[in-house]
Amino acid sequence: MPEYEFRDVFVPRGVSRAAATRLLTEHAEYGHWELDRLRLFPDGSRRVRLRRRVIRQVRATW
Repeated sequence: MPEYEFRDVFVPRGVSRAAATRLLTEHAEYGHWELDRLRLFPDGSRRVRLRRRVIRQVRATW
């Protein structure tokens, strides 16, 4: 089973959809994050949960 780390991002209601998309795209491209969950609140704010896989290196013993 893969292991993930999570990051919560809060986008206030005054931020346009294009700006929010740009923000999440930068997280995805440069931080290797992917969208896990997005919650849109009635006031227009968004709570976004991003995730990325944790890659553990296995030590070789000789």
